[in-house]
Amino acid sequence: MKTPASRQEPSDGTTAAAFELRLYVAGRTTASVAALANLQRICETHLAGRYRIEIVDLLKTPQLAAGDQILAVPTLVRLLPEPIKKIIGDLSNEERVLVGLDLLPLNA
Repeated sequence: MKTPASRQEPSDGTTAAAFELRLYVAGRTTASVAALANLQRICETHLAGRYRIEIVDLLKTPQLAAGDQILAVPTLVRLLPEPIKKIIGDLSNEERVLVGLDLLPLNA
C-alpha cells in the first residue's frame, strides 16, 4: 500500500507540489530508514513547502516495483518535474541527491 510520508503544501494556498517524489523501500531496514531521514532533511532544506513524498514499501506491495522499473532499494524517483529521474541508495550524499533532483548543476 502506498503511504504518503510527508505532504508539504505551498504557502500561496495552492495544493500542487513542485516536486513529486516517490521513495521505494523494503521494510524498515537501516538503509530505508536512513534514506527517508536524509530525503526529508534535504527536502526541508532545499524545497521547503514545494514537495510531496510518497513512500512505497515493496515488502507490502511488490507489484508496484514494475511500474517505475525498480531494481534496487531504496530508490528515489522524481516524478515531477519531468523528466523522471531515479537515485539509488540511502541518499546520504546530499550533493549527489541535489544534482539528481536538478537542484544543483553537475559541476557545482
